[in-house]
Amino acid sequence: MHGTTATERAALRERLGPVGVWWTALGDQPAVVERAAAVELEQLGYGSLWVGEGSSNKEPLAHAGILLAATERLLIGTGIASIWTRDPVAMHAGGQALSEAYPGRFVLGIGVSHASLVTARGHDYGRPLTAMRAYLDGMDGAPYAGPEPADGGPRVLAALRPRMLELAGERTAGAHSYFVTPEHTAAARRRLGREPLLIPEQAVLLEADPVAARARAREHMAFYLAAPNYRNALLELGWSSDDLDGGGTDAIVDAIVAWGDEDAIADRVRAHRDAGADHVLVQPLGATIDDSRATLRRLAGTLLGG
Repeated sequence: MHGTTATERAALRERLGPVGVWWTALGDQPAVVERAAAVELEQLGYGSLWVGEGSSNKEPLAHAGILLAATERLLIGTGIASIWTRDPVAMHAGGQALSEAYPGRFVLGIGVSHASLVTARGHDYGRPLTAMRAYLDGMDGAPYAGPEPADGGPRVLAALRPRMLELAGERTAGAHSYFVTPEHTAAARRRLGREPLLIPEQAVLLEADPVAARARAREHMAFYLAAPNYRNALLELGWSSDDLDGGGTDAIVDAIVAWGDEDAIADRVRAHRDAGADHVLVQPLGATIDDSRATLRRLAGTLLGG
């Protein structure tokens, strides 16, 4: 199996450190803006920067290459590259090329995405777990004539529910979870066991006013509360449909988005760490890229001990 040894996982855990950034919205900006932001994150001491894939944003492997070229130490991850957008041979080749070119600095996060996005591209979402198993088989068997990366080219799976978490632990370096609470992190750690990495995302907002904070949080959460993957994961944790409908109750909003001052956000990151997270990715919900940069700048001292 690929990238599952204890030594590889331990080395990746150490390179990542405790806190990174999940910031796909950065990809809406020109490359010159992205480069400057990534360099600043590196200088502030964040361990990683993760970007995702949508129906119309930058292709994530090319996007990762832009960010890797702009920085010297920062790890770059895809959170996630969809298995429906490129075949296993292309995904494997892209991941290996970036991992070899930037030793120890790239993590290939892959996932099954969402039915609405997949069917819009003409694919049958069908049985996502079965599709992921077959895809990993295809990657493991893919021919690749380029030089192999020294770290093996680490992969993680986007995983929320028990069987995908188990697959992540069995076949990759670990799991990347998104739109989750510390309670989910604790449940995921129990499912994964001690060795596989667990890398949750946590949306954050430096806003002390509860009305303003929850209004901005609900804008962010609208798509996810309607998406079956995220919705089912929350229902499985004990939330009810009443909690999730109509923009979500204050309780679910506060559980998903950490808002308040620096200490309040640090407390939430610490809760994920205490629940078993290896590396927590903060996603700034600033109204603009400059607002998000300011948030990450303000949080750095508290989150990173600088």
